[in-house]
Amino acid sequence: MLEKISPNLRKIIGNTTWLFGEKILQLFLGLFVGVWVARYLGPERFGLYNYVVAIVLLFSVVAKLGLEQIIVRDISRDISQKDKTLGTGCILRFVASLLATIGVIIFALISEPNDPNILLFVGIFAIGNSFSRSMEVIDYWFQSQVQSKYVVVAKNIVYIIINVAKIIAIQLQAPLLVFIVILSIEQVLTAIGLAVVYQFSGSLIKAWRFSRDRALSLLQDSWPLILANIVTVIYMRIDQVMLAQMVSTESVGIYSAAVKISEMWYFVPISIINSVYPSVVQGKELGDRIYYGRIQKLLSIVTIIGYLAAIPITFLSPYIVNLIYGVQYAEAANILTIHIWAGLFIGLGVARTTWLTTENLTQFAAATTALGAVINIILNTLWIDTYGGTGAAVATVISQIVASYLSGLFFKPIRPIFWRQTKALFLMGLWEK
Repeated sequence: MLEKISPNLRKIIGNTTWLFGEKILQLFLGLFVGVWVARYLGPERFGLYNYVVAIVLLFSVVAKLGLEQIIVRDISRDISQKDKTLGTGCILRFVASLLATIGVIIFALISEPNDPNILLFVGIFAIGNSFSRSMEVIDYWFQSQVQSKYVVVAKNIVYIIINVAKIIAIQLQAPLLVFIVILSIEQVLTAIGLAVVYQFSGSLIKAWRFSRDRALSLLQDSWPLILANIVTVIYMRIDQVMLAQMVSTESVGIYSAAVKISEMWYFVPISIINSVYPSVVQGKELGDRIYYGRIQKLLSIVTIIGYLAAIPITFLSPYIVNLIYGVQYAEAANILTIHIWAGLFIGLGVARTTWLTTENLTQFAAATTALGAVINIILNTLWIDTYGGTGAAVATVISQIVASYLSGLFFKPIRPIFWRQTKALFLMGLWEK
């Protein structure tokens, strides 16, 4: 049986297994330690913690520069330019991270002028986050080679250290500031870990070099994805920011508790997509039948995973929330029942991006995501004041449906992928040759 599996498929399965291993470890530690932190902090301080994270992520997404799949795509096509691509990407990310850090600090000064703690928390996390953003290009190198085991080892070591630190902080009855510092240290250690495993694998960071022409080429291809990433984070995190501004940080804590459960399974489709993406790029060179067959299977698999996660949690959310967080977070159950369905369309949207990137149609990723962000902000403005976290959850699901799926119907160049997504949603495309 194993002899019939092609070397390429065996490599994809192995890589996906490593990615699953990373996320499963993080899932169990996240459930144990993350819930312990949420219970210890309580809804109000846990809400402030997540409010700080949301603000920083709104700005730090700019530092990603939309380079994730661009770098994977380019190295998959031409490995000889590896050092130039990685070196240029790292420098671009570093400069963008500095600008993002300055931006988020200015935002905190303007939006929360009477709360110096928020400025302090935001500054600490933003500085740490800038380190990991720059070195993430190493992760993209391993993705392009379908060798994520190196990254998994590094991240898991860091994750274990950080969770031990959180447990110690809880035992010492530490204030919220300590948990923010731990969050920042995690980003720094992750960057160091990526650098170590890159060297250990036989590659050399000192061989990296910056190229102005390469920088212009990367930015020319990635600018639509920059916009797409910005608006993605807006409608993934703006609800928490708006909840804090329009209701309270306690409502953010309750909402965040539901979202953390809702997002807990996202690693499954994303790990599969990251492992399969190089194969999709190579399939483009083998003809439309193979290429679109791989695209359709990817969309169908992601959809099935979405249904398997959403359907049971829809009915079991009250029991899940009570078991994990306790009665103080009981209101999170209704939010979870709704929010869990956003993941189905997020998976479809990420899978669609592999096609858009391969076809050099990334401008439509920006356009469709911007449409979803605008809808999300409008619906949040209308519903949060009256319905609180439940209104924010409904707004998130509707905006995801529009951005990741329905928008494909309105743009002719990407309509082919809309029909393939439709086949996947109705479970019609899994066995397509």
